[in-house]
Amino acid sequence: MAVNSHAPYEHGLHEVADGVFAYLQPDGGWGWSNAGLLAGDWSSLLVDTLFDLRLTRRMLEEMDAVTAGRPIDVVVNTHANGDHCYGNGLLVEAGAQVVTTEAAAAEMGAVPPSALEALLHADLGEPANRYVHEAFAPFDFAEITEAGGVPEPDRTFSGELQLDVCGRTVELLEVGPAHTAGDLLVHLPDASTVFCGDILFIGGTPIIWDGPVANWIGACDAILGLDCEVIVPGHGPLTDDAGVLAVRDYLAFVEDECRARHAAGQTAEEAIAEIDLGPYREWGEWERIVANVHAVYRELAQAEDRVHEPPRNIFGAMAELKYGAG
Repeated sequence: MAVNSHAPYEHGLHEVADGVFAYLQPDGGWGWSNAGLLAGDWSSLLVDTLFDLRLTRRMLEEMDAVTAGRPIDVVVNTHANGDHCYGNGLLVEAGAQVVTTEAAAAEMGAVPPSALEALLHADLGEPANRYVHEAFAPFDFAEITEAGGVPEPDRTFSGELQLDVCGRTVELLEVGPAHTAGDLLVHLPDASTVFCGDILFIGGTPIIWDGPVANWIGACDAILGLDCEVIVPGHGPLTDDAGVLAVRDYLAFVEDECRARHAAGQTAEEAIAEIDLGPYREWGEWERIVANVHAVYRELAQAEDRVHEPPRNIFGAMAELKYGAG
């Protein structure tokens, strides 16, 4: 089958290269992540699971026509955020091995499904309650907890790891800490395809949970260096080098604004209030500028051997910016 590097941004499974599929979930906002599949002659590899068991079951059902006779025996998690690993249990039950970076494995237990379930039932006040429910109420975290939670990965690595899927090489390239502590890229050289996890948000705003920003910018450069025809982001439609550059430019913009404002003596809150997002204001979840400014200010404080205190409720701070702006 010919490469379909411009698959429409429609829900479901899209073959993007020979035996390579992207599973897309519009609109790509909070929790609506993408996944991937490499189908070999007698077995398959899955890139990421979804935010709950119901969604992951649906995805696996849609993949059945491809994976029948060549079951998924390896799952690669691009990082530790729940919308990329909370469905792992279904694959582990079926005998699959889970692979990720050492840093991602260490981070997976930090925010278990029970924590998000508790967040949905917490009294955070308005507008935080509204924001959290809009973001996370569509997902069923309780079922994951009842099923025993998210199993620990079976195999971890640092740096680079090569896997073989029925004679096809899969390169796992660690690029974190960036979005999270242990981000990785899944590169399929013979298909000119790369699955980028949340190093790429296309049409939505990246969020810096970890950093440093320089590492994330370096990860974008690494993607460009692979010179792939098919680039699958963690959220949003398939993209090309222009999409990678847009993410890179946003990160550089945030870092430059923060460094200049920090040097001028502005607090993080003052910077957030005054930064003009320009065209980035049109991206989904633009209010993530709150988390991103605090992440850069934290980085700057660490360089000065100080401690930067972010808001106790980062979702509440984002909610106030979003809804307050009308």
